[in-house]
Amino acid sequence: MNISRAKSGASRSVNDPTAKGKGPPASGEAATISRTEAVQDALRQAIIEQRLQPGAKLPEDAIGDAFGTSRTIAREALGRLAVEGLVELKPNRGAFVANPTLDEGRDVFVVRRGLERIVTECLAGRLKPGEIAVLRDHVARELAVSGHNEVESIRLAGEFHLLLARLTGNQVLVRYVTEVVSRCSLILAMYGRPHSSDCGVSEHGEIVDALIAGNAGRACELMDHHLAAVASRALLQEKAERDIRDVLAPYAARIRGLGS
Repeated sequence: MNISRAKSGASRSVNDPTAKGKGPPASGEAATISRTEAVQDALRQAIIEQRLQPGAKLPEDAIGDAFGTSRTIAREALGRLAVEGLVELKPNRGAFVANPTLDEGRDVFVVRRGLERIVTECLAGRLKPGEIAVLRDHVARELAVSGHNEVESIRLAGEFHLLLARLTGNQVLVRYVTEVVSRCSLILAMYGRPHSSDCGVSEHGEIVDALIAGNAGRACELMDHHLAAVASRALLQEKAERDIRDVLAPYAARIRGLGS
C-alpha cells in the first residue's frame, strides 16, 4: 500500500483540512504535525508490509530513536494507529501491534468483502480513460514484480484495492476500505502462509476488465471470489521476532529530511 506516504503525509497534514490534523495547523505546529503523520505512515507501512509482527511491542523511545524524533511524536503516531485498529494501547504496558484472533480476522474479511462489492458497483462502466490507464499501469507493475520481490508485491497488492476505492470519489468509503485493507494485511501477517498476502495479479486484471466492460455483476463476483481466496490462504504459523530499530531503519531513512 504505499504511497510514498512518509513524504505525502507531511504535505497533506498542512494543506488538507480533511487530514487527521483536523484542519490547517497554526504556523508553529506545522513541523510537528507533519513529522507525526510521517512517523504514523511509516509505522503503518511497516505493519502492512509485515515487517512488524502482530503482538510486537512498540516502545516509544525505540521508535523515537529509529526516526530521530521525540517520544511525544511517537506516542501521538501510535495513538492514531490505535484508532485505525492497527495498534493496541494497553494500560501500564504500552503499545503493541494489534493481535487479532482468527475469528476476528474472519469478521474483518466479511466486512471487507461487503465494502469492496460497493466499490465495484460504483465503478463498473464509469471509469474514465485516464483512470483505466492508471489501473492498467498498476496491474502491469504488479506483474513485473510478481515472484521476484515479495515486499513490493504485498505493497502493490494492497494499493490496488485502495486505488479502486479512491476512484469512487466517496471519501467515507475510502476511509473504511483503507482501514479494513490495513487490518487484513495484519491478519495475513499473523495467519498467512508464505506469500499468501500477495494477491493474485491475474485476478486483479480480470476485475479491471469487468469494470471497463461495465459488467457490475461479473466485477462483484470476481472481487468476492478474489477476496475469499485471499482469506482462505490464512494458516496459523509463528514468525521470528526482530529488533524494532532494525525493522524501522529503512522507513526512518525516508523521513529523515523532515524537521523535528
